[in-house]
Amino acid sequence: MRDALQRYLNELAVQTRASAHTIAAYRRDITRVLDLAGGAERPVAPAAWNRELLERAMREAWRHGRSPASVKRALAAWRSFSRFCVRRGVIEADPSRQLPAPRLPRRLPRTLPAKDLGSALDRIAAQDPVSIRDRALLELAYSSGLRLSELVGLNHGDLDRQGRLLRVRGKGRRERIVPLGDTALARLERYLASSRSADPAAPVFVGPRGTRLSGRTVQRVVQRRLSEVARGLGVSPHALRHSFASHLLDRGADLRAIQEMLGHRSLAATQVYTHVSRGRLRKAYDQAHPRA
Repeated sequence: MRDALQRYLNELAVQTRASAHTIAAYRRDITRVLDLAGGAERPVAPAAWNRELLERAMREAWRHGRSPASVKRALAAWRSFSRFCVRRGVIEADPSRQLPAPRLPRRLPRTLPAKDLGSALDRIAAQDPVSIRDRALLELAYSSGLRLSELVGLNHGDLDRQGRLLRVRGKGRRERIVPLGDTALARLERYLASSRSADPAAPVFVGPRGTRLSGRTVQRVVQRRLSEVARGLGVSPHALRHSFASHLLDRGADLRAIQEMLGHRSLAATQVYTHVSRGRLRKAYDQAHPRA
């Protein structure tokens, strides 16, 4: 089964074009199950990959305090691997089909107030190279609603500065074109003025050594620069993406246009932002109406 796992991961990388993050997570989730069956790194017979083993793995995940979202992701990995093994004749039947998926609490996306967010960005006014880079990075993330992986994956060849557009590679390496706002473009031009790279494949956002910024570094930048606007509740790069979508919707943008800019396959994934706006309408009504 471990050989089958390696073939499965290769297929994810080459045919499905899954991200490195997804492949690493699936490897961990499936390897945990195989280790339960035969011990760490020992061979596991195909017959051992059965429902009893998967139910045991799920109990172990709960026992170790993994979140419902983490358990659900692990189950998705087990199901995907099981289907692969059935297709390739490694096992005869899919033992994961009847496993119950954990129910996740419905959480509305967290957004940052537009006025407070704008003020926080304007306060990054220092002219040292790191501040100039951070301002450009945050303005771009908010301007175009990028995922963290999309932001760090931007290359010089993805920028159409004259057309104020970005070419973005999203989930599954699907490409889309998104607009770039005037403020973000101005900050990006300021940042790129000191760039010596003319290589279209060179990363846009780099560290002191000229290497591509990691996702962890971007997370630290967001935490450090926007902690005040988050009011001590913590803030992530994804909050800028949520704010981008919610603020557009609040100002009358079409939901399908937002869907396209976010790179959502399904409109249902974008409709969660309508709940955010409805909540704000309810709050405004309750505060303002004399008989609310």
